[in-house]
Amino acid sequence: QVQLVESGGGLVQAGESLRLSCAASGTIFSIDRMAWYRQAPGKQRELVAQIVTGGRTNYADSVKGRFTISRDNAKNTVYLQMNSLKPEDTAVYYCSTDAAVVFGSSNMFRYWGQGIQVTVSS
Repeated sequence: QVQLVESGGGLVQAGESLRLSCAASGTIFSIDRMAWYRQAPGKQRELVAQIVTGGRTNYADSVKGRFTISRDNAKNTVYLQMNSLKPEDTAVYYCSTDAAVVFGSSNMFRYWGQGIQVTVSS
């Protein structure tokens, strides 16, 4: 079983910054993809950013140039640095990870955090 615990959310004003963290724990043999999603009220969950083993990253067009995803493999932790926040960034942010949890198997399973609120006021 893998647990993901997010932290760092809160209420900020437009133009300010926040840094989200998500730590994975449990029986983990390897982690490939780590990602952040968000879901605003009345909208579908969307991918914000992802980072794979080796460091390649992808971002939603709406956050390019403002958000940066990074990871600490030794700590099984993924971060999302969010700068120049806008009211439209308001959402519940979820972290997700693809992890191998069976010894000797390379099969990956996707796990999700419980979500953390980010609110940006204008």
